[in-house]
Amino acid sequence: MKANFSELIHGDVPVLIDFHAEWCGPCKMQSPIIKEIAQSMKDKLRVIKIDVDKNPSLSRKYKIRGVPTLALFKDGELKWMQAGMKSKQQILKVIDQFGGA
Repeated sequence: MKANFSELIHGDVPVLIDFHAEWCGPCKMQSPIIKEIAQSMKDKLRVIKIDVDKNPSLSRKYKIRGVPTLALFKDGELKWMQAGMKSKQQILKVIDQFGGA
């Protein structure tokens, strides 16, 4: 997964990562918002969901302490990361601010 992950975040398009877990209630509430953003911005943004339980090394690398945690990468570089539920407006503001979308 690590080599793949590196390739995924190194595109020209900003990448929004949703670190989540199956057992996480807030993650389930965050999911439809993430899907909506992915659909509405499919040409300008790549959205990837990563299950922290299935990818422990990635979770450690990015020091994921709580889920959901959203992270925004641009050109392979981590631009923003924050744990907790986010509204669609909050996420879009971050993408606009850091993603240059």
